[in-house]
Parts: sequence; C-alpha cells; structure tokens
Amino acid sequence: MQVKEGHVVSVSYELYATNKDNQLIEKTDNNNPLVFLFGLGHLLKDFEDNLRDKATGDSFDFNIESKNAYGEFNQQAIVELARNVFQIDGQEKSDLLKIGNTIDMQDQEGNPMQGRVLEVGAEKVKMDFNHPLAGVDLNFKGKVLNVRLATPEELDHGHVHGEGGVHH
Repeated sequence: MQVKEGHVVSVSYELYATNKDNQLIEKTDNNNPLVFLFGLGHLLKDFEDNLRDKATGDSFDFNIESKNAYGEFNQQAIVELARNVFQIDGQEKSDLLKIGNTIDMQDQEGNPMQGRVLEVGAEKVKMDFNHPLAGVDLNFKGKVLNVRLATPEELDHGHVHGEGGVHH
C-alpha cells in the first residue's frame, strides 16, 4: 500500500540540521515511530510531499530548505518586553525568567505564541519569538514502517486512533 491521502503512516527517521554541521535534531525508531494521518496538513508540506507514494519498507532521504520548513530567521521576532509583563497576580515566578526557558504567551489579539528567554535585565527581558528551527535547513533520513487505510472514525476526527495515536 502506498502513502496517500486518507492513509495512516508510520515512519522512523533521523532529522539533521544541514546548515548547522549536520547536528542531529530528533530521532524516532521502530519502537517510537511518528504515526500520522497523511494529507491533513498537520506536518510540513514538503515532508508529506516527499513521502507521497512511498510504501512500507521504503527508505527516504530528503532535504527541506528553511523557507519551506519553519521559515527564515526573523531578527524582528527578537523583542524586549518590560519585566512586569511576566508577573502573575503582581508576583514574578522565580523559575520563569531563566535564559533558555520557553514561555507560553499571547500576542495583542490573544493568539498563542511561544518565546524563548534570551536575556533577563532589571527592567527588560529579551525574548525570541522565532520557531526554534527557523533558519534551519532540514534533512530527513528514515524508513516507512507501515501504511494502512485510515478508519472512517480517524478521518472524521482528523487524527490517528490506537497504537501511536489518540486513545478515546
């Protein structure tokens, strides 16, 4: 069976940053594969495009440029915010403002976003709101472990059920 819309796909892979000395970013294996419903747009478009028509047992090795993955690094996404923005009920959580921490926040319209703490000063906090993989060219190497038809319930719910998926 080939990878197509309406199929549940299981893959193992290694993900490398090709423009960062081929640094290993993520690894799945046969015991902990990525299991997903193909064609819903939940994954990178180029990732799905490169898996289309592959079959169980097929290997893959492909690159995705940053502009087609998580976007280019945007210097304007690095901002300084007043330290009091991070207070809850007038109190600052002592473990929140640590360099490298990722903090769930909202923009002015209430949309969720995440920022990484870069610097903490007496009055200001410098945050990076770029995706952690912005500006990173990706290389996926792996194998298609299984392809099966999605159940009507999975298609209706928009996600995989059972092993590797959601248990209701």
